[in-house]
Amino acid sequence: MGLRDMKSGHTLRLRGLTSSSPWRILRALFLIGLTVAVLGAGGIAAVWLVYASDPDLPRLDRAADYKPKVVTHVLAQDGELIGEIFEERRTVVPRQKIPDVMMHALIDAEDAGFFEHAGLSYWGMLRALLYDLKPGGRMQGASTLTQQLVRNVLLKTNARTLKRKIQEMILARRLEQSLSKDEILTIYLNQIAFPYQRFGVEEASCFYFGKSISDVDAGEAAVLASLPKGFNIDPVKHPDRAKERQKYVLSQMVRYHHLTEAEAEKFARAPIRLVKNANPYLGSAPEFVDQVRKVLDDRFGAKEVATLGLNVVTTCDARIQKLTREAVEKGLQNLDERHGYRKPLAHLSGKAFDAHVKQLVRDYGDEPGMDKIVDGVVTEVSKEEGGFLVSLGKSTGVLPLPLIADRYNPKKLPPEKCFSPGDVIRVRILDHKSIDERPVPMLALELGPQAAAVVIDPETRQVKAMVGGYGFRQGSFNRARVAQRQPGSAFKPFVYAAAFGSERFTPASVLVDGPQVYTQPGMAPWKPQNAEKEEYLGPVRLRTALARSLNTVASQLVDVERGGISPEVVAELAKNMGIESHLEATPSIALGASAVTPLEMADAYATFAAQGQRRALRFIQKIGDAPFDGESETSTEAVKPEVAFLVTSMMTSVIEEGTAASARGKLGRPAAGKTGTTNSRKDAWFVGFTPDLVVSVWVGFDDMRELGRGEQGSRAALPIWLDIMQGALKGKPPRPFAQPPGIVVAKIDPASGLLAEPGAANAIDEYFLAGTEPKETAAAGEANPDNFMNEQEN
Repeated sequence: MGLRDMKSGHTLRLRGLTSSSPWRILRALFLIGLTVAVLGAGGIAAVWLVYASDPDLPRLDRAADYKPKVVTHVLAQDGELIGEIFEERRTVVPRQKIPDVMMHALIDAEDAGFFEHAGLSYWGMLRALLYDLKPGGRMQGASTLTQQLVRNVLLKTNARTLKRKIQEMILARRLEQSLSKDEILTIYLNQIAFPYQRFGVEEASCFYFGKSISDVDAGEAAVLASLPKGFNIDPVKHPDRAKERQKYVLSQMVRYHHLTEAEAEKFARAPIRLVKNANPYLGSAPEFVDQVRKVLDDRFGAKEVATLGLNVVTTCDARIQKLTREAVEKGLQNLDERHGYRKPLAHLSGKAFDAHVKQLVRDYGDEPGMDKIVDGVVTEVSKEEGGFLVSLGKSTGVLPLPLIADRYNPKKLPPEKCFSPGDVIRVRILDHKSIDERPVPMLALELGPQAAAVVIDPETRQVKAMVGGYGFRQGSFNRARVAQRQPGSAFKPFVYAAAFGSERFTPASVLVDGPQVYTQPGMAPWKPQNAEKEEYLGPVRLRTALARSLNTVASQLVDVERGGISPEVVAELAKNMGIESHLEATPSIALGASAVTPLEMADAYATFAAQGQRRALRFIQKIGDAPFDGESETSTEAVKPEVAFLVTSMMTSVIEEGTAASARGKLGRPAAGKTGTTNSRKDAWFVGFTPDLVVSVWVGFDDMRELGRGEQGSRAALPIWLDIMQGALKGKPPRPFAQPPGIVVAKIDPASGLLAEPGAANAIDEYFLAGTEPKETAAAGEANPDNFMNEQEN
């Protein structure tokens, strides 16, 4: 073959190859594509199988397995919502309580093919993918409601990883096989998050519209169905956006034939009507919420409380609770104003500033502990954030302006008008907040004193109101329950009760108000003095001594050597009546030297009001549907009814003519009570009662400082007590204190306490235990108190 032939043959071969190459290329590409597809499908299948076989993959096989975190509602006695206990504020409602209009609004807006797909929307996934691939396209969601539910309930993550996405798809298919469509929707609507820490449509409906989800109309359902799209559609903060989204949801409901055009137009034209405050008493009783939480923790375990979802009915009267808090705050604001407690303690600069900070470091180290009260120094005033930076030594705390409002900044002045750098202010560490990934102490101002108040029904021992302090927050120090402070003269009624119970003393017994000295082995002499150190009154009846709060007379009642009763008898009686704190059985018990709590004092005084009967205090009426069985309703006799009546009668004189006379006539009903003021005016008390209510009020600084010149129980605590009583008993008819059998009334001479001569102009009525009334007349006894005491001792 010549060159020509070779060229020709080569040419022929090349032509043949060229003519058949498209088919061969396509076949090759097809085989390659098929191989890649098979390998890809195999890889995907392998990954799918690996993730599907993960033993840790969560399951939800039955609707009954859905046990989310729910809110426990704390209710007042009349059903008003006063508090909540929750990790997630959610109330689960069954399908029959969720109206169809809510179901349709959600589906039409979020997943119109919900009833057709099996958990996944492949068309939606493809559409989202194509959109993502467009220039400038943003990642689009293609999740069905089932996938969203899997993400929120089972996976509990929004992480965008391949593993998470595949597991989400796997679980969505499984969920569709395990649960009905109705069950999936019901769980979704109970699980979904809403603004303002609300979870589920029931809580959202109550918050926005003040009604249960079962009562919403199509317009309201459209608003609720809008919010899963984003919290920036919240109708409170963004009403215009919320309205536009509502209109879109309504149009979708028309599109899918769940609303007529006329109905949708009606709701679209109408404004979105939100309730301003669906629960006016919510947050008014954090002290009761703390008490309920403690009971639930003890009964069910702290870890289980988050999923209980109970309604707990307390004994709290929401109206009285609110006015009690207002009375406490008003009383403290008035005291602040009297003594200038709204001002800084001092102003420091230069070396004095540095020395104070160094002293804080020596006193507290790295940082003072929680609830510690510290004399910090303002280092910076923040106009933008509205607060102050306060040096605590090595650490710096934040004092937000809202936490000094009302009490210390009633005129709502800007921060720079309140304090300036270098001002020394007393603050309390409330908690810590993470700022720039480090915990920063959050502070509250504590320039003025604190107070506590308790209101009790004496017959049932139900606690109607309890205020643990100004600005009390859930979980903080409840002074009403746990602050142990000396009651001073407010303790004297128990001393008098023990004395009358011995039948050696009566309200008409006469003792001498004069200097007293008591000695005990190994102890310095004790010389009790009257509060005002006024001139001694000489011989006085015990009724007058209690009304005037004479310490020198009360001390004689526990002087065994002079015929008095022992301190041990007083301590035992007080314990039986409701004082649970330890009482030192020494002569100083007569003047209230042992510390007690405001709640104990209210409880013990309630025993007087209940004619000597003692019951357990009650805070809770029902847990769920069951009556609370943690507090016994049985009563015992702690003191004889006749003795309780005598002491009650004497305490009415405290208000009518004694240290609480400023309250005389202001209640318009019989009332009894006793003031109390401790040494150096560190504590001020008034505890008093009517037949219907007992109110205990304490005022003082947490760090035991002096309240201020002139501050006593009658000035600091009594006005608070009076405000509470006037408000709580408004509209309630007055009742007298019932006189029990065994009490006799005799006319006596007010000077000697003996029987008055017949027809004596100055004779007064006095109550006695039957058999203890005087036997001699004033003329016969010549009004000699020493003779009378000798006869009583014999």
